[in-house]
Amino acid sequence: MSDEVLGVGIIGCGNISTAYLRLAPLFRNIEVRAVADLKPELAQAQAEVFGVTAQSVDELLANPQVDVVVNLTIPEAHFPVSKACLEAGKHVYSEKPLALSVEDGLVLRDLAAQKDLRVGCAPDTFLGGAHQQARALIDEGRIGTITAGTAHVMSHGMEHWHPNPDFFFLPGAGPVLDIGPYYVANLINFLGPVKRVAALATAAHDERTILSEPRKGEKIPVKTPTNIHALLEFETGATITLSTSWDVWAHRHAHMELYGTEGSLFVPDPNFFGGTIEAAGRDGDIAEIAAWEHPFGVDNQLDGPVPRANYRTAGLADMAQAIAEGRDHRCSLDRTLHALEVMTGILKSGETGQFVEMTTTCTRPEALDAAAAAALMDSQTAGATA
Repeated sequence: MSDEVLGVGIIGCGNISTAYLRLAPLFRNIEVRAVADLKPELAQAQAEVFGVTAQSVDELLANPQVDVVVNLTIPEAHFPVSKACLEAGKHVYSEKPLALSVEDGLVLRDLAAQKDLRVGCAPDTFLGGAHQQARALIDEGRIGTITAGTAHVMSHGMEHWHPNPDFFFLPGAGPVLDIGPYYVANLINFLGPVKRVAALATAAHDERTILSEPRKGEKIPVKTPTNIHALLEFETGATITLSTSWDVWAHRHAHMELYGTEGSLFVPDPNFFGGTIEAAGRDGDIAEIAAWEHPFGVDNQLDGPVPRANYRTAGLADMAQAIAEGRDHRCSLDRTLHALEVMTGILKSGETGQFVEMTTTCTRPEALDAAAAAALMDSQTAGATA
């Protein structure tokens, strides 16, 4: 375990930056030192709240106190901003998706290798206590060999709550590229790489009406599919149905179910770190699995009235530790690049009606047990309310 601390700079001071700024102090190997945004007033506001330095993007990229940049820009800017960070000699940890095309992802991979830098990418929710416990149950053979499963993420979109939901309905977003990464990353955590995909994709509306303030009533265009039903064939032979939609008012589908030769496993929402796991054996009786003691399964904030475990930046902290220790980081470029190909392949299949074979691959990430998770945390802040 290394005590080396990497200085962190954040580019992009929108909604999601608050989560990173609040949660980064929970971890031992990272320290946020500067923030930047194309709108200087946004960077200044976050700097004042969280006690860091506000800079221009160019100043942050030249800052010798910044070792790794967290890229929280909109999806279409992920690739050029991450590329600029690498060219400036900085490691990069990006919000999802890594880029909008596999070709751009390969450029980042080659540039990172050339400069001996790391690239990581969210989501890191698969490192959560519930999902790592599910991983442990799978690895110990609790449900046998996984042969099939289902995953569903369905709602009526983001315009009901987000103040600026435009980009959610543009190419590079939609439910597959915006919410799908949580599900695909967790499936890679459980099953490893995907062999091929097929999908049907539609959109119920060509425009949406914003229902949140301050732009309530404004119309925004829909330029990407919002209702996608996909089939994923994994290298293991498992076949998983993945349905993502922002055209659904209500449903009764479970978030994720995995079916094995010896039973079934019911996994909570991959969008969160915690939740309840259930399992059944050959008798078909479904029972709740007692939660194990894992640092990333402890509730540390309220989502309205609902207690949640939120340890966003765990993937960044793991990457920082991995750099110091010379090991692979769990939210690695290869895994997120493969996930990107899975998701863009789904959209391509939706357009063409054909199966799409994957050209990239990856390994399953190393499991993160309670001891490994605890080693990422600052002992003085672990368990603190975020």
